[in-house]
Amino acid sequence: MARKEKIVTGLAENVRKLMERSGVRLIRGSARLESAERIEVNGPDNFSTRYSAGAVMLATGSEPVQLPFLPFDGDRVVSSTEALKFSSVPKRLGIVGGGYIGLELGSVWARMGSDVTVIEVLPRIAFTLDGQLSRLLERLLRREGLNFRLKTKVTRAENSAGAVKLFLDSEEGKEEEAEFDRVLVAVGRKPLVRGLGIDKLAITLDEKGFIIVDENYRTNIPGIYAIGDLTPGPMLAHKASAEGIAAVERIAGLDSEVDYDSIPAVVYTSPEVASVGKTEDELKTLGVEYKSAVFPFAGTGRAQCLGETDGFVKILARSGSGRILGIHVIGPRASELIAECVIAVRSHMTAEELSRTVHAHPTLSEAVHESAAALLRG
Repeated sequence: MARKEKIVTGLAENVRKLMERSGVRLIRGSARLESAERIEVNGPDNFSTRYSAGAVMLATGSEPVQLPFLPFDGDRVVSSTEALKFSSVPKRLGIVGGGYIGLELGSVWARMGSDVTVIEVLPRIAFTLDGQLSRLLERLLRREGLNFRLKTKVTRAENSAGAVKLFLDSEEGKEEEAEFDRVLVAVGRKPLVRGLGIDKLAITLDEKGFIIVDENYRTNIPGIYAIGDLTPGPMLAHKASAEGIAAVERIAGLDSEVDYDSIPAVVYTSPEVASVGKTEDELKTLGVEYKSAVFPFAGTGRAQCLGETDGFVKILARSGSGRILGIHVIGPRASELIAECVIAVRSHMTAEELSRTVHAHPTLSEAVHESAAALLRG
């Protein structure tokens, strides 16, 4: 934990220095919109100052969703923020929600020795992933020691001084009880707009509370822009960064855009999972004819040398043209391998072009190359 805090503090300090060197003024405080051109900032000393600007960009991110019957207390019932700060390994950790955040933190604490149970109302974990990856990830995490209660809903809870008791409603309709030392609620996140003043200006939101923007990231109020978790789409830091750059360039009159079809998603479990482009379920829903090929990491010398042979690379390509529509990776260094895959999807590369790209040997990236070659043979 001390090492983690040191790294986080150092990274944040580096960003601050980078902004200063670029001539960016940093004002600390809590901001509220007064009009399209003016904001009020309440500083650490509770002294308020007003600032004016030709354009105002909202980038306040998101916050965890609370369950009404299981509110956060920062100790026994926690969000992802507190789950990154445990001072000791919880003997029994319950996780409500089988999405990216719950799986990542569950994987961490299970490796530290915690008895982890993930409770998910859907029939599979990481439901937005390609189904083949999701199923293998579940098997590998179970092997790591995680317990999964799928098709199970938490209906109520009792938070006492000694433990948190959850009441579960399974698919069969039978109520069961489960007791944990700590419970992580990871059922999703929502835009952080509390106290921002968007209601005063009547900034338009969608039915889920996201700020609606146009192709220039402008809200319905001229001069006010919004990016990142405040707007619809995947809640990913790199998506927000790309939108921030594009929005500022649009404000400056430059032609800039974000290719949303080639934004990678990574699940930092053990093993890692990374994905870009369409999944098989999405292609079936769209009625797109496609071919798929899978190459296991066990077939690469580098993975065998590392002793990390679980997982595979899966490529989906359009039938006929062979254009790559999606690439999904589960296994060692998936978070690094996905960069090449993003380039392949973004540049509309075909499986043949990818297979003819020479990859160094021995490397994990050969699994990407071999998967593309398998598509041609198929």
